[in-house]
Amino acid sequence: MIERYKNPEMARHWEEEARWSALLTIEKTVAEAQAKFKIIPQAAASAIQRKAKYDIEGIKKIEAKTKHDVIAFVSNVASYVGDYGRYVHYGMTSSDVLDSATSLQIQNASEELYKALDILDKAFLKLIRQHKKTLCSGRTHGMHAEPTTFGYKMAGFYQEFLRNQERLEMALDQCQVIKLSGAVGTYSFQSEKVEKYVAKKLDMQTEMVATQVVPRDRHAELILAFALYAAGLDRLAIELRHLQRTEVGEVVEGFAKGQKGSSAMPHKKNPISAENISGLCRVLKSYSHIALENVSLWHERDISHSSTERIMLPDAFELIHYVTLRMARLLNCLQVNKERMLDNMKLSGGSLFSSHVLLALIEKAKWSREEAYQKVQALSHSLKPGQNLADALLKDREIKAVLTKKDVKDIFSGKRHIETIQKRLEDLL
Repeated sequence: MIERYKNPEMARHWEEEARWSALLTIEKTVAEAQAKFKIIPQAAASAIQRKAKYDIEGIKKIEAKTKHDVIAFVSNVASYVGDYGRYVHYGMTSSDVLDSATSLQIQNASEELYKALDILDKAFLKLIRQHKKTLCSGRTHGMHAEPTTFGYKMAGFYQEFLRNQERLEMALDQCQVIKLSGAVGTYSFQSEKVEKYVAKKLDMQTEMVATQVVPRDRHAELILAFALYAAGLDRLAIELRHLQRTEVGEVVEGFAKGQKGSSAMPHKKNPISAENISGLCRVLKSYSHIALENVSLWHERDISHSSTERIMLPDAFELIHYVTLRMARLLNCLQVNKERMLDNMKLSGGSLFSSHVLLALIEKAKWSREEAYQKVQALSHSLKPGQNLADALLKDREIKAVLTKKDVKDIFSGKRHIETIQKRLEDLL
């Protein structure tokens, strides 16, 4: 990922140094297990623990000749161990150490992602609680529908966030898998005891039946969880972009001192964070196609997945971390214009409350639903600019006979919406 869209806290888990370090951790832990089960001499395992290290430039020089990065890595590490270097990578195939190391990187990166998710969680809750009573227009098809509150609107996005967080946790957990079953996964040399020991030591699970690689449905599930999460953030970003339009103006992104919105138009305050999140979420969602393609490997293995994962996994983790923190900053700095929200509600002349008028007429006038619907629809559609449905009701002879001024005032106060929303938010939060 380019520097612009990654944070160092996450990027460090996917740098070249982190990859080789994860491979070395696997090699050392395997040697420890092999010595325990008397597969290699204890002296060999001790030498590997003390002396094993790597030199990235040295690895690259060897790889230039071998055209195989794991062989280059093993040769480089063995050269530091000395005579016992022959026991480095003993009984393993390349995918054993590669896939196990990738699992270790995912495990480490997961902890960083969880921190970011917690920050966004707190930003959501703060915004919801601040605006649980802030009335605004609920919209369907982009049109005024019924009143809601801004806090309740955000609560819907928050619940989606929680569902996606649960999916992420499950997917991340099932990708933390140790695979040490050797070529084509038959344990023909390496004992299952070694795999179980390493998995327990590194707080992971073992692959029950591998080919030569960890089956890529695991990684596909992870990237699909990332894509669903990205879709949720994109939905929220689009909502905030719409609400920032000049004609709506209900929210504004935080604008820092010295910030400029346009090189030509000094007045501009653009929804740049929300637009940035939407764009990067498109990239995250696009990786789902690659991840699904990686599931269909030939026979016991091929390496068509390898090249894509070298790009996809670091990028996906760095992007999901970046957009999570950027959304948290956006929510924390969001300016909510309560007055504009109320003004916008007035644009439809009280028609936002038409469904409650409909139900009141059915209940009090004993009209059929069709009769009540036609009456309320006719009054709503006949409103001219500046007119209000509440006034039209009180001027209508038939309706005045069944609805009092208090009835109408109560319907159009928004109190019922606020009360029911408060109860719902108490249950949710």
